[in-house]
Amino acid sequence: MQLQRFEFTQIRMGVDARIVVYAPDEDRAVRACRAAYARLSALEQIMSDYRTDSELNLVCQRAIGRWVKVSPELFYVLWRGQKLAEQTGGAFDVTIGALVRLWREARRTGKLPDEATLRTARARSGYSLMELSLPRRAVRLKADGMQLDLGGIAKGYACDWALRVLHKHGITRALIQMGGDIVAGDAPPGERGWRVELMEDGTILLSNTALSTSGSTEQFVEVDGVRYAHIIDPRTGLGLTKLVLARVRARDGITADSLATAAAVLGEPDAKRLERFYRNAHITVLTRELV
Repeated sequence: MQLQRFEFTQIRMGVDARIVVYAPDEDRAVRACRAAYARLSALEQIMSDYRTDSELNLVCQRAIGRWVKVSPELFYVLWRGQKLAEQTGGAFDVTIGALVRLWREARRTGKLPDEATLRTARARSGYSLMELSLPRRAVRLKADGMQLDLGGIAKGYACDWALRVLHKHGITRALIQMGGDIVAGDAPPGERGWRVELMEDGTILLSNTALSTSGSTEQFVEVDGVRYAHIIDPRTGLGLTKLVLARVRARDGITADSLATAAAVLGEPDAKRLERFYRNAHITVLTRELV
């Protein structure tokens, strides 16, 4: 059966969500990709910190001091986040929403938050302030004003789901890309893998694997001669002051995405030590001072 290449792009989770598939005909490709985008939309409604009515934001409002049952999708992502937080000593942390919002404001105004404001945000952050109950499938937050942020893990998870939906529609030769996160299925016909261009490493081939890149090269704020990146170190509450490029290949998107975020904060050699927790993961980190 002759397969044809089809490519679609729509905005999801604030980025271009690109889906490339090989299908027998356009009708099959459209139906499958439409279903994949619908799943991405549903996940965005669950995990967005921008949408006031998202499940994530409703949990932040309702779970202070009491257990709140959540969807299986949200619970799984929070559980994976907590697991990585423990493995990294808090270098990865989904509870830093209060700090993320401070740094969004800092990039907008060009001013750092004052010490009191930063101290308050840090008191509302920290993975030890979130409890998860597997039997209840529930979340409990310990501090008023806590805000969860899944920016370092949700897109990779969403790519995994998109590929899963395509498989249900009989399409296995597919690639999904959302920002710096890529999840690849079976290779295109006659190829050993999907060709992905990397600025510093040339072309690599991906097949049934995920690739994520996290870095501080584009978004930053400069204050008093110091450039603070948009990537926050949860342990200090401050944006990174190093130029970092972290790249991770892993078996799935949620692993690659979250490890890349953690690796950007940890730097070498600590990031490489995470490989012992994740079979077949490969982590690369390039770092230099921001000037």
